[in-house]
Amino acid sequence: VCVCSVCVCVLLLLGCCCGLVCAGQNRSDPRDQRLFPVLSINYDYVQMPFEVSLWILLASLMKLGFHLLPVLSGVVPESCLLIVVGLLVGGLIRVMGKNPPVLDSQLFFLCLLPPIILDAGYFLPIRPFTENAGTILTFAVLGTLWNVFFMGAVLYGACRLEAGRLASVDLLSCLLFGSIVSAVDPVAVLAVFEEIHINELLHILVFGESLLNDAVTVVLYHLFEEFAHAGEVTVGDVFLGVVCFFVVALGGVMVGGVYGVLAAFTSRFTSHTRVIEPLFVFLYSYMAYLSAEVFHLSGIMALIACGVVMRPYVEANISHKSYTTIKYFLKMWSSVSETLIFIFLGVSTVAGPHAWNWTFVSITIVLCLLSRVLGVVGLTYIINKYRMVKLSGKDQFIVAYGGLRGAIAFSLAFLLSSDDFPMKDMFLTAIITVIFFTVFVQGMTIRPLVELLAVKKKKKTKCSINEEIHTQFLEHLLAGIEGVCGHYGHHHWRHKLDRFNKRYIRRCLIGGERSQEPQLVSFYNKMELKQALMLLESNSSANLSTGDTAAAP
Repeated sequence: VCVCSVCVCVLLLLGCCCGLVCAGQNRSDPRDQRLFPVLSINYDYVQMPFEVSLWILLASLMKLGFHLLPVLSGVVPESCLLIVVGLLVGGLIRVMGKNPPVLDSQLFFLCLLPPIILDAGYFLPIRPFTENAGTILTFAVLGTLWNVFFMGAVLYGACRLEAGRLASVDLLSCLLFGSIVSAVDPVAVLAVFEEIHINELLHILVFGESLLNDAVTVVLYHLFEEFAHAGEVTVGDVFLGVVCFFVVALGGVMVGGVYGVLAAFTSRFTSHTRVIEPLFVFLYSYMAYLSAEVFHLSGIMALIACGVVMRPYVEANISHKSYTTIKYFLKMWSSVSETLIFIFLGVSTVAGPHAWNWTFVSITIVLCLLSRVLGVVGLTYIINKYRMVKLSGKDQFIVAYGGLRGAIAFSLAFLLSSDDFPMKDMFLTAIITVIFFTVFVQGMTIRPLVELLAVKKKKKTKCSINEEIHTQFLEHLLAGIEGVCGHYGHHHWRHKLDRFNKRYIRRCLIGGERSQEPQLVSFYNKMELKQALMLLESNSSANLSTGDTAAAP
């Protein structure tokens, strides 16, 4: 039957080809009668969606193949393998005599980055993030500022000492380059840290820093870019740059909070149209990101704020099926975007253009490592004076070593104007080298170092009602102790915020009887849903394995 089917298909294709040939021959002579074209090719009509689908399919197959090889996935991070795939694809396109596609900045910032940040913000662990917010902000703000100005000043001095081509690099260009290459990339951090299963404290410190340093990087990038375009810098410009930082960061949080409240309020009225509940979550989040970008605010901060604000209220309003849809669609979407980003990084590396300078590249890599280590050690010395749980030397090493760079730095460098920055190609080559060094060298060696140093890993524990009761009891107890002592710490303000949330906000944003539901009952419902989903997944996997065993001879 299969042979007959193949023969029929071959005959049909031959017939179509003959029809095309005949049609072409008849078109060459207008006096002949034109035949109806049986098969025609119109690739231009489907070129864009076809190529996009092909890229996504290639990325998904690469990700699938990576996880089917445990020997490879246990040694090499997924991001490294995907970059290598991108290099191979770019080289193949070069051999075919065509120009490889470059990771366009608009494609990256408007299409590929938002799903990853939304997934991270929506499922952000609120408790460890708020408990370590001071440390995260210190690393994100002061640490990034230190890296930018230390790298910029030392790099400028090295360029002055180096004769020849580097002598034309001025201080403003070095500071701009430092602002681009100093930012820790959340995509690269997520790709590596989720594979090594590092403990929750270190994960939230490095990942939280990578999310929040976006505001500092964006402000400094636009500030130095404007200074380079204007040609002179005044004291008023510096003051406005400081104000701009707070506007960008807090403005992004406000925009995201507003859209988060709107999403939660809209979910109150979706009980009769459950099928569109996930759509509101995605659209409100994406609108928050785009609205922030319109005013040059931090789109990353807007997405994080939107996800954090709307999640507890949306999950209380929507159905279990909608919750499952949101969860798995976000995970799928962010995974595909992350895969495409790393593949495009490899392809863009082959595409060029490059301007290689051994001195500049070597100094950049050394300064990235040195400034990161000095910044983490110096800031941790100050932070440990105010922390109850001190950061040990091993923790400081992992935080410093986990400062990976990624596609955000590449995209910001790609956006530079060649007229204002003639050294753009050299900057882009150095940044690509730093990305490869951090992803390949640091990303591949961080797992053995974690095991060698015996750093604590994430514990797979299931929350219980007993743990929740004791956690709430301790929080109320600590808030009461702070009130008695007259020292209002974060426990006191968290207690005040929880009371305000229960009295006013929940009643407005949660519909039905669930707005008055006690916290323990709400936690119990979440546990039931989680256990039901786990049971469903385990049963489905067990059925699949049973079916495979039965099918085997």
